[in-house]
Amino acid sequence: MEKVPGEMEIERRERSEELSEAERKAVQATWARLYANCEDVGVAILVRFFVNFPSAKQYFSQFKHMTEPLEMEKSPQLRKHACRVMGALNTVVENLHDPEKVSSVLALVGKAHALKHKVEPVYFKILSGVILEVIAEEFANDFPPETQRAWAKLRGLIYSHVTAAYKEVGWVQQVPNATTPPATLPSSGP
Repeated sequence: MEKVPGEMEIERRERSEELSEAERKAVQATWARLYANCEDVGVAILVRFFVNFPSAKQYFSQFKHMTEPLEMEKSPQLRKHACRVMGALNTVVENLHDPEKVSSVLALVGKAHALKHKVEPVYFKILSGVILEVIAEEFANDFPPETQRAWAKLRGLIYSHVTAAYKEVGWVQQVPNATTPPATLPSSGP
């Protein structure tokens, strides 16, 4: 596991490249199969995210006290948030042909998380890594390297747009409280 940059470090700029037509189709085909089971997949993603990165729960008063995966899975609030996350991702994936729409959606998400929820932007990178892990597991026999690269590219694109929104609103990194352990990023993957 790799540590998340400390509060005094500046995150390196993520590359943001547009996806080619073939990459868009690969992402959309994978996503369509995943989104068919939207709520359960979203819950699996968030449960893994919160179990592996418990410091992320600090932003969720409704379920930050939960430690057991089964308890999280059954939480109506977590399930509702999972559906919102999956819905936002669905809007992005469905509109990959329209960079302005993608930018607009991610700007709204970024600004809301910066201004209203005060979520550190690095959690978007961490969450997108968890999403890629879940996709890789769900489609272990049908997730070829070119599709993996397309998803990695989308991950960079999402993070780039979200962090641009944070910068646009003048985000200043929040000082972590003493009880918040540093999060970690998976060492493998893009």
